[in-house]
Amino acid sequence: MAQLGTSSHNLVSLSSSEMSGGAFQDSPRKMGYIISRAKKVEKEVEDLTAEERRTLERKLKKERKKEEKKLMQEAGIAAKKEEPKKPSGAELALEYLTSWSKKPNKWKFQKTRQTWLLLHMYNKEKVPDSYFSILLDYLEGLKGNARDVTMKKAEALMKEYDNSDTEDPGLLEKCERIRKVLQLLS
Repeated sequence: MAQLGTSSHNLVSLSSSEMSGGAFQDSPRKMGYIISRAKKVEKEVEDLTAEERRTLERKLKKERKKEEKKLMQEAGIAAKKEEPKKPSGAELALEYLTSWSKKPNKWKFQKTRQTWLLLHMYNKEKVPDSYFSILLDYLEGLKGNARDVTMKKAEALMKEYDNSDTEDPGLLEKCERIRKVLQLLS
């Protein structure tokens, strides 16, 4: 039996058979019954303190949500939880780069965004040409270990591609980007 109320007031009790529809077969009738019970509770709420009233309201809201979900399931409609779409790492990194170039006063260094850019800068699909030119400007200011590691990786990739004899256009574009990075950082 589910009880709605507080320690000093036993306002409403709904048995599990009432809640699951044991006594009622029609959903509208069941909802009407629950609504009428809720109205009775509202009349009795006037005697409660503010804290007791909030507690009761939360319990009633939870009951309503549970009942709505059950009705949706009975009707064959899946309850959809729409989560707001989070921007991808690529979108965040490219936004970071744009912020660096267009709003330097508001720009703030973010290690994860820089790391993403350095890992994917040779991939034309992830960092389009319009952003690559901004990225080259960004790389001019690269200092310390990040600069050294980027140079070493670029040199290693260039040696690897020089040893391969493939004429893949995607690979040629990647090699061109690597050359630009090496020229910039040397």
